[in-house]
Amino acid sequence: MNALVPLIVMLPLLGAAVTLIFGRNPRLQVVVTTGTLVAVSVIAAVLLAAVDAANEPFAVSVGGWPVPFGIILYVDRLAALLVLISSIVLLAVLLFSIGQGAADGAEETPISIFNPTYLILAAGIFDAFIAGDLFNLYVGFEILLVASYVLITLGSTESRIRTGAVYIVVSLVSSILFLAAIAMIYGAVGTVNMAQVAERVAQLPQETQLVLHLMLLIAFGIKAAIFPVSFWLPDSYPTAPAPVTAVFAGLLTKVGVYALIRTETQLFASNDINTLLQIVALATMVIGVLGAVAQAELKRILSFTLVSHVGYMIFGLAIATEDAIGATVYYIVHHIVVQTTLFLAVGLIERKAGSTSILRVSGLMKAAPVLAVLYFVPAINLGGLPPFSGFIGKVALFEAAAGVGTPMMIVLIFGGILTSLLTLYALMRAWNLAFWREDDGAAENDGRIEYLGNAPAADEQGETREIPAIMTYATAGMVAVTVALTVFAGPLYALCDRIGAGLLTPVTLEQIDEGAG
Repeated sequence: MNALVPLIVMLPLLGAAVTLIFGRNPRLQVVVTTGTLVAVSVIAAVLLAAVDAANEPFAVSVGGWPVPFGIILYVDRLAALLVLISSIVLLAVLLFSIGQGAADGAEETPISIFNPTYLILAAGIFDAFIAGDLFNLYVGFEILLVASYVLITLGSTESRIRTGAVYIVVSLVSSILFLAAIAMIYGAVGTVNMAQVAERVAQLPQETQLVLHLMLLIAFGIKAAIFPVSFWLPDSYPTAPAPVTAVFAGLLTKVGVYALIRTETQLFASNDINTLLQIVALATMVIGVLGAVAQAELKRILSFTLVSHVGYMIFGLAIATEDAIGATVYYIVHHIVVQTTLFLAVGLIERKAGSTSILRVSGLMKAAPVLAVLYFVPAINLGGLPPFSGFIGKVALFEAAAGVGTPMMIVLIFGGILTSLLTLYALMRAWNLAFWREDDGAAENDGRIEYLGNAPAADEQGETREIPAIMTYATAGMVAVTVALTVFAGPLYALCDRIGAGLLTPVTLEQIDEGAG
């Protein structure tokens, strides 16, 4: 099984090289990109089943260097699960982009550029998930960020260049902080191997641990878009092409959250900052969802809900029990799938109605009943209505918090309930106006939503465009996956429980050495 581990990163990089060579053959590019992501999905599924059955991680020392001197690629249950979910999401968004490219040509997603860049993005995401040392994690971040710089500015419109510049500056600041933290950690403990760092950092004075800990928290917090370093996200994501926005919303912030999970459960388990995390989680949930309620543009609504629901993941980390970590992992999987699906559905709305402003879109229930379903199902799921996966994940987090029972946990539970209700309100208000409202005129004079008239980025009405069948099928497939998270919640949640228990058990260098053997 160890031989499969490097393929997770190698296949997308090789695929990107092939698609660059055949840049003038769009069909071959599409075949290579699709085949690569399918292959990674199969490999991830095999590795997940194998690592779960073996109850021990797989590890590979790149170049045959002895542990810990070589670059370690490390696959445990968490890494395998996230690679599998990410590859499925990347594949669905790719199919969506194929349909968009077929209908619009190179206007939105030029295939010769999009496919190789998309595979490089995938390689960076996968590398971050299976990195066994901090520097390789940094490399994974930089690979995906370089690709994201290209993807977020596709089309080269003024708004995309402007917001892309903000995204680049913020990402560079985060990367500089991360690199500085790696240098300080190496200076303090003499290694960047995560297992060795976890063993040695506990021997440092608490003040030194706290400085190193907070530097990683800030660097990863920017990438995960937690409050107060989430200001960049709502302005950056909505301007990108629909497939790019969908994959960014579903995956990029979760790479930051994944890094925070490794930091809190393994690297700095001996340095407790849970009170700070609890405050950050509450602020992220509540302030994010209040921003969503104040928006009149669907992409901005979803961008703010993305920020607020990252708060649930930090909430789980701040509880710091096995049950809470398992619930957090389940919620990450749920959110990756549901958030991506909603952005794909909004992409379809934009094509059908020519706008994503809920002040201008109306009457879609009659004009596009299938689209109404494709939006409604993930919307109520994200809002936390039973019996969907959003409800299951939130209840699990609340139960874990209630088990701790401190006053701050009670406040967090009420904050989580409020966030869920306001999420449901914002998404259902949008559904009511865009799908149920009969009149074709503007809604600015409607007293019920008059306060939205001054909301930012309420886009102007544009031309409607054809929706190729493959775009609808890709979105419907993702909706089916969101439902599957509920139907198969039992075995998935049991797996997440095992992940939670494993993360709070220190991984030794000897275990990694055995896994690489």
